[in-house]
Amino acid sequence: MRVEILHIPDCPNSAEAETRVRAALDESGHSSTEIELHLLSSSDDAAAVAFAGSPTILLDGIDAFDGDGRTADLACRIYRTPTGFAGVPTVEDLIAVIRQRYETGR
Repeated sequence: MRVEILHIPDCPNSAEAETRVRAALDESGHSSTEIELHLLSSSDDAAAVAFAGSPTILLDGIDAFDGDGRTADLACRIYRTPTGFAGVPTVEDLIAVIRQRYETGR
């Protein structure tokens, strides 16, 4: 499994995204999986990848949360969580996505 977090400079949520992704990987039995962080510094950088706002979490190159679409804008991303909108998904939501993609053979 390849895990990437795409983020923009000064993103207030990228560090928390990395913390939560690590917790989800550990909890779901993928503790040896490395997380790659990719800083996108320009619109050209964002247009060249599957970026849907910062932070975007990719599992094997696919958006973990089927974002509302790609963007070349260096903008923040909002996630739906059980308690409302947030700048990062919950650990529980991340675990669910990891398990769905890698334990059910999807």
